[in-house]
Amino acid sequence: MKRDLPQPKKETLFYEDNKTYAVLATHPVAKGHVVVAWKKKVTDLHLLNKKDYEHLMDVVDKVRNVMLKVLKIKKIYLIYMDETKHVHWHLVPRYNVKGFNVFKHKPEKLKDFSLAGKFGRSFSI
Repeated sequence: MKRDLPQPKKETLFYEDNKTYAVLATHPVAKGHVVVAWKKKVTDLHLLNKKDYEHLMDVVDKVRNVMLKVLKIKKIYLIYMDETKHVHWHLVPRYNVKGFNVFKHKPEKLKDFSLAGKFGRSFSI
């Protein structure tokens, strides 16, 4: 499937299929923050048909499980925001900070891409 959006940075990409991809967030709010995105330009989640929605959520679920295993944590926040008018989920690890406090951290540009390799090696669909 042709991607309608710009290519994700190669060093952040750790999963891709014909409809979705998963990358490390380039400005994470927590270590291991991931974005799972739909490749085709779709402006809102409700515009996906049932089969595509289920595929996307299966990928989100599998990516979350990899994150839990690799990061050795118990909770991942799933966040859907549509300000960019493109279907994507943010998966934000919860460490010691709970609730909305996790979003009070100022995101900084990602410099260490090593988690992409660790996530990718742990990923099996």
